[in-house]
This record gives sequence, structure tokens and C-alpha cells, in this order.
Amino acid sequence: MKIAILLYEGFTALDAIGPYEVLRSVPDWEVEFVAKQRGEVRTDSGVVGLTADRSLEEVGEPEIVLVPGGIGTRELMGEEEILAWLRRVDETTKWTTSVCTGSLLLAAAGLLEGKQATGHWAWLEPLRDFGAEPVGGRYVEDGKTITAAGVSAGIDMALYLVGREVGTEVAQAIQLGIEYDPDPPFDAGSPQKAPAEIVEMVSAISRAE
Repeated sequence: MKIAILLYEGFTALDAIGPYEVLRSVPDWEVEFVAKQRGEVRTDSGVVGLTADRSLEEVGEPEIVLVPGGIGTRELMGEEEILAWLRRVDETTKWTTSVCTGSLLLAAAGLLEGKQATGHWAWLEPLRDFGAEPVGGRYVEDGKTITAAGVSAGIDMALYLVGREVGTEVAQAIQLGIEYDPDPPFDAGSPQKAPAEIVEMVSAISRAE
């Protein structure tokens, strides 16, 4: 199984690295980072950089493509080179996936029209502008498309995908291997659970980005 994780300036680190850590643990699966050009790509913080070993034009027919989210998605929604690449690889992928606002890129490429999809809770409604039906949940499968909610949900989605492809035992072994057993100190991980003033604060920050 060949997996291509798209990088672009301003992506969120965990959106890419979380699923990577899961997917790279499957025997015989090959994961590579790709971007418009080879070389280092910086995250939305500007502090972390990942290296894309292949350019888009060098990537043929990955069986899984994963699009992380991040502030950089705003500009890329009008970047035809990226959108055209997504449409091209989607023709032959077994799974087309996204994390967080990465679903907006899939939507802008026309790949979520008529489909249920999710993403970061603060950026769900814009999916409607592209004919998608935004829904909640940590991840949403519709056909061969799987979209994940914000940031950390990419790990959940990747584990689910492994379970779909090679079985629950492998997925559970990977979950145990990375000791993914969330027990956060606060129960504020969704807008339904967080205090109203926290939801408003994070919403305001998201609108300002």
C-alpha cells in the first residue's frame, strides 16, 4: 500500500504526523510526504519543518492520499495546481482522506460534492459551499472518502482505516504500540463539552486566522 501525505506551507504538524505514525506502522505500507516541490515545508507555527521527498508531478497513483489541515488551506483552496492533483490522484485511489480543514481542500477540488464530511468544528459550515453535507463525529466515511475532525482526530481516522484494510487486530496492535489511550485532564475537547466562554474564544481565534 502506497500512501501520499500532502504537505504545503502552513499545514498543522499533528494533522500529518499523527496519521503518519499509525500508517507507517503497518508492515509493507509505504508512506511518503509530497508537496509542490521537493524540500522542506514549514508548519503553521513556522517552527517545525517536514521534508517532502517527492513533488506532485513525481507521484503517480497512490492508493491512499491524506490531506492535513492548517491555516495554509485558505490560500490553497484557490490553487489549481493542488486541486487538479487531488482530482487526478482521486481517480485511482482506494481511499482519499483528510484531517481537520484538509476537508476544505477536498471540497474545493470537487471531491466531496453530495457527500457527508467532517473537519474542524469551527470550519464545518464552509463545506456546504462546495455541495458537501457537514456532520459531526471524529471521522466520517462516505464511499472511499474518509474525513477526520480537528487535528488529533487524524489518529482515530488512521486507526480506523488500518482496521478497514488489514483488520482490527493489526489496528489494535498499533494503537497499543503507540500507547494511544487518551485520558485528558479536561473534558473540553469538543464544542458540546467545553464551557461556552472557551468555545467563543476559540471561535474568535479561528475567525481571525
